[in-house]
Amino acid sequence: MAATHERTRTTLRWAVRNGIVYIATGMWVAARRVWEARTQSRYERMMRQAELAGDMQRLIDWEQRAERARAMRHKRRMDWIYAPFALARAVAVAAMTVTGMLLALGITLAVGYSDISWVLAPLQAAVDLIAWVVWLVTVVWLPLMLAAPWLALAVLWQLGRAHGRVPAWAAPVRSQEHENVIVTPGGIATALAHLGISKLNEAIKKGWEVEFLTPPVRVNNCGYHAVFSLPWGVTPTMIADRRDVLARNLMRAPLEVWPSAGERAGYVDLWVADPGSTEKPAPPYPLLNNGKADVFAGIPLGVSQRGEIIAVALPGANLVYGGLMGQGKSNAARVIMLGAALDPLAELWVFVFANNGDFDAYRPRLARYKRGIDDDVAAAALTALRELYEKVAQREARLAELGAKKVTRALAEKHPELRPLVALFSECHELSGHEQFGKEAADLVVQTMRRGRKTAITLAFDTQSSRADAIPPKIVELVKINACFAVKSWRSNDGFLGDGSFQAGIRASELRPGKDVGTSLLTGATEERFEILKWFYIEADDDTGYDAAAEVIGRAMTYLDAHTPNAAIEAEVDEEVGESRDLLDDLIAVLADQRVPAADVPARLRDLAPRCGTYRGLNGVKLREVLEREYGIRVPSTGNRYPIDPITVRARAAERDAARRDDEE
Repeated sequence: MAATHERTRTTLRWAVRNGIVYIATGMWVAARRVWEARTQSRYERMMRQAELAGDMQRLIDWEQRAERARAMRHKRRMDWIYAPFALARAVAVAAMTVTGMLLALGITLAVGYSDISWVLAPLQAAVDLIAWVVWLVTVVWLPLMLAAPWLALAVLWQLGRAHGRVPAWAAPVRSQEHENVIVTPGGIATALAHLGISKLNEAIKKGWEVEFLTPPVRVNNCGYHAVFSLPWGVTPTMIADRRDVLARNLMRAPLEVWPSAGERAGYVDLWVADPGSTEKPAPPYPLLNNGKADVFAGIPLGVSQRGEIIAVALPGANLVYGGLMGQGKSNAARVIMLGAALDPLAELWVFVFANNGDFDAYRPRLARYKRGIDDDVAAAALTALRELYEKVAQREARLAELGAKKVTRALAEKHPELRPLVALFSECHELSGHEQFGKEAADLVVQTMRRGRKTAITLAFDTQSSRADAIPPKIVELVKINACFAVKSWRSNDGFLGDGSFQAGIRASELRPGKDVGTSLLTGATEERFEILKWFYIEADDDTGYDAAAEVIGRAMTYLDAHTPNAAIEAEVDEEVGESRDLLDDLIAVLADQRVPAADVPARLRDLAPRCGTYRGLNGVKLREVLEREYGIRVPSTGNRYPIDPITVRARAAERDAARRDDEE
């Protein structure tokens, strides 16, 4: 009678699986291992795989290994010819040696006890020991012989079970429903065999087997990472094009499987996330309630599919965010600027070419903030870009004066004119496409990026469009951090992430608009070719006006360094910029009786008058030029340090004051 009861079917499956399938598979595994150990079949199989994969270097390597194995096997066979004679000689020598030692021990005991019977006592003890061992063997021999078959079956069962797969009709119900949830080499091989790629199928029929440079390894309890080979005629792009099928074969959603070109040619880098991981929200922003940030060390952006917090250092790393509307670009920009705001040294500029209030809560911390769709916002942004380009030159000169190669945190803390500066241009397509300002703005951005990497000036851009008139390709090529949210086409994908990204399997077009909001593909942030990043979310409610950033900005203002420009200082500077200060009098005050290198004097002047606009962009070179042009004071080089002598300054000030008195009389 057919078994119809579910419990009966489950019991039968369990019995067949454990009583037949695992043991039979274990016998096959053991036989294969013995056969490969005693023959050249393993080497021949690996050479066939290397030949099918077109890897000549690996083919030569396995041929050399096969030659060494043949030579070693021949040596072992020749050793067996002489082994019986060597063994007999060793046994005879050992027996004579032990007998001699026992007789010597007996003679010693006989002399000690003055009794000749002790001479053979050690030999008799040895004979008794041998007799006891023989008796013990006879006692345990039968149980061992009875247990040996069961032990052998247990070993075979374990080998078969560890090997992995069983027929579907013998698999447990849970395995049938969730097959390949655990990613294994065999699972990946089976998934590849069912992709429907003709070249891959032909190679498999000819005996090609996938080789793993990195076998599937569990990463942070979030998923599996593997790197595997491909045969001739099959490219990583072909695998990426069949990502949906590969995901289905691995029992995953399409967004949980990401194949891309590996660093080694002919290999695929595969990430397989745990089922359901893409539906989980990002954890709360780590600096929401406490903590400072350091733009030189890295500010947090979000969490990768590997479960790791991704943080980037801003100096030397310009940024571009792109994607469809409503997918998370503005939030990404808010996350970046909020992290920078928590660095007491960072100066922040924001220009928004739209009438939204995404950064209104940031206003107190921003040294410059303009938003709107009028030409005056674009004009202000262009003026800012000109200033940024000038700042690059000023900082380069200052670094040369200090003998430093790039701006570090230690230099920024000591010299206010080298503080990190982060400038964001939101909805930048409005500026790039501006008829009057667009071309000059793009040129200034490119020149600033090319020269500003070591000067701690960071530019960031977000836009909806990847067209050349929205975000010029030369800007995308120069930035280090590219983030692309959901887009519709490969052109938009490559427009934001760089040419060739889509073909390499880096495809933001696979993200689902409206479903994967807040998730982007990110390049340049880690050693990986790309990251699937779920950005931290800074909550904001358009209806009530609530913005979680406001509290963070309030905390950031308490951390702020006295010399870091912000909205309050800028307002005062705007009022005082026209106020005249006497440079000579200020020099007398900061120099006192010391001869100070010209490069160090501007910082002292800014400390003396922090809100004086005249001193804000001053460096050592400009100071020397002003002193010579306006006051006739030529600063000697003196070891290339250009020290300013307070005696000379006081003498020139006295001459000027005397001339003023004569004029008044």
